[in-house]
Amino acid sequence: MNHNYQKDISGCGLSGFINKKGKRVSGSVVTKSIANQHDRGNGLGGGFAAYGIYPDFKELFALHIMYDHDVARTKTESFLKEKMLIHHLEKIPTRPTEKIKSPPILMRYFLQPSASDSEKEEIEKGNITLDDLMVKDVMGINETIDGAFVFSSGKNMGAFKGVGFPEDISEFFMLEDYKGYIWTAHNRFPTNTPGWWGGAHPFTILDWSIVHNGEISSYGINKRYIEMFGYKCTLFTDTEVVAYLLDLLIRRHGLSYEVACLALSAPFWQEVERKDAEEAEALKAIRMIYGPALLNGPFAILFANNEMLVGLNDRVKLRPLVAAEKGDFTYMASEESAIREICPEPDRVWAPIAGEPVIVTLDKTKVKAKPIQAN
Repeated sequence: MNHNYQKDISGCGLSGFINKKGKRVSGSVVTKSIANQHDRGNGLGGGFAAYGIYPDFKELFALHIMYDHDVARTKTESFLKEKMLIHHLEKIPTRPTEKIKSPPILMRYFLQPSASDSEKEEIEKGNITLDDLMVKDVMGINETIDGAFVFSSGKNMGAFKGVGFPEDISEFFMLEDYKGYIWTAHNRFPTNTPGWWGGAHPFTILDWSIVHNGEISSYGINKRYIEMFGYKCTLFTDTEVVAYLLDLLIRRHGLSYEVACLALSAPFWQEVERKDAEEAEALKAIRMIYGPALLNGPFAILFANNEMLVGLNDRVKLRPLVAAEKGDFTYMASEESAIREICPEPDRVWAPIAGEPVIVTLDKTKVKAKPIQAN
């Protein structure tokens, strides 16, 4: 009997950076960084999220949608014309690439939700927002239209992903032609879920995007919890649930980034007991209220929106995460080498401790970022 079976427990690679002054840089930079971690993937998934890439349409939602066939596209565009005011639509530019085989139909739409009379009344009362309508419609497309998947739905940002190594995905989508002030990248080594175009990272909802190394063993509980609030998990992966949790906790419930991270990666009870009374009570309250949002299992994640980039480990740090700073740039990656590939001499390099987030926001005195609104 062969007992030499080994599982690559550190598969998947992450890389990302933010310029705090809002300076936009080419996607070729983050591509170079994630390509340095080529061996952390196996060609079954690669992807990128970029912020600041659509300045001419920055007030509109940018929907990136992949279609398996023309019937799905026809049905989806009929749905969008009924529900949205479409200002512009086009194929997502791509180039023929030898290593990218059989891509889906890839379209993008710049639009605004068109509220019904009853929805307008609810908006005026403050009960819902246009963001809520967009989330509802994205979930509706992904759940009900066979062969259609919305893989990006934020403002002035976009996700680009597929089956392949990330450097090949970057070449396919011509990311060197895009400029953004936040970039994240992912090299996937799928273990428990299939490698397919919709299942590649990042996962997004509205302006939120997430890339993830590890696995969410609490997925079942997390999924049932967010479904209570109208979210639908349809992309066959554990990571999708985290994007929806971020939208729920921060946008809808109004939690700060720090408190949301405490809900997702809460300290152990024995650690809570060692805190002073006031802090311990606050941590207990977060744990009791948001217990179903707790992420169990090994993970390192980078998540972003239009105003910040956050890196976060699980409570035991079972996946690697390194951070670095150089001037107005903050970098995060699975490996220090991926950072030094694009920033050879950082001012500071460190490894965040377990469960402690690295939160970097734009310098709002220089850049006007879209605010997060609680319902």
